[in-house]
Amino acid sequence: MQMYASSAGKSGGEYYTPQEVSEVLAKITVVGKTRVNKVYDPAVGSGSLLLKFAKVLGKENVGGFFGQEINLTTYNLARINMFLHDVNYEKFDIAHGDTLLDPQHWDEEPFEAIVSNPPYSIKWEGDANPLLINDERFSPAGVLAPKSKADLAFTMHILSWLAVNGTAAIVEFPGVLYRGGAERKIRKYLIDNNYVDAVIQLPPDLFFGTTIATCIIVLKRSKADNAVLFIDASGEFGRVGNKNKLLPANQQHILDAFIARADVDYLAKLVPNEDIGQNDYNIAVSSYVAQEDSREVIDITELNDEIARIVARQAELRASIDEIVADLEGTA
Repeated sequence: MQMYASSAGKSGGEYYTPQEVSEVLAKITVVGKTRVNKVYDPAVGSGSLLLKFAKVLGKENVGGFFGQEINLTTYNLARINMFLHDVNYEKFDIAHGDTLLDPQHWDEEPFEAIVSNPPYSIKWEGDANPLLINDERFSPAGVLAPKSKADLAFTMHILSWLAVNGTAAIVEFPGVLYRGGAERKIRKYLIDNNYVDAVIQLPPDLFFGTTIATCIIVLKRSKADNAVLFIDASGEFGRVGNKNKLLPANQQHILDAFIARADVDYLAKLVPNEDIGQNDYNIAVSSYVAQEDSREVIDITELNDEIARIVARQAELRASIDEIVADLEGTA
């Protein structure tokens, strides 16, 4: 799958999430657990995100694998992928169709673990379809995601199908963290109701088909505090070939910060929901985690002394030149 996505370019990136990112998402959603009842991905692609749960927990500790995919070819690829990884037919249900308009797993929700990397800022019907504002998945926010940007429509769908004791980890386009209009109103709903557990800034150039620096939004319905943990993992990568990768040490650093849920200079900041509201519900990591200043520290006193020495030496040289010129003029 990885070889295909690498050669397929942008189209490959629509449905393949790098293995190391998939593993981080899966581990985030099962922190403190050894078993989950059902896992779900509403934009399942090739199924790589779901299959990471089999690696992290073991197939026997996952009650079932569920997903939906709009692209028929990719839908078939996901089903084949399940068989190739020895997941029994009775343990998975991959559906074909548009998750936002025609979700296929009403009888299976809620899900204890949800992971997803939905397509970035795609168009959808939005408020052009009068039925959607009354859809129980979207109506709580009181507004629909923009027709030109369906990112937060996927987020609302995921939240709606998340179990009370569950965790969702979603790869998002960075614009959803700070754009205004309807997206700000949806963020307000998510923050005011204490559903956002963490926001993690990822490094750039991780995904096939794009070099943008994406982020992870972690959702929970039951939290122990009224705050959001912001993690700046933009520097957590190694360069492998022509792409950046989350190396094992980078993955562990992110997970350790997520589990610790504490302030760490230049890495993590726990911010009360009230403060986020006062910042106009902007949840961009850079708004809360300061960047480390890697510039060379300059001793101003030492610099001034050096400048003074240079100026004095310059004066000496100018005086010497003036003497030489005077001698030359005197002998002319």
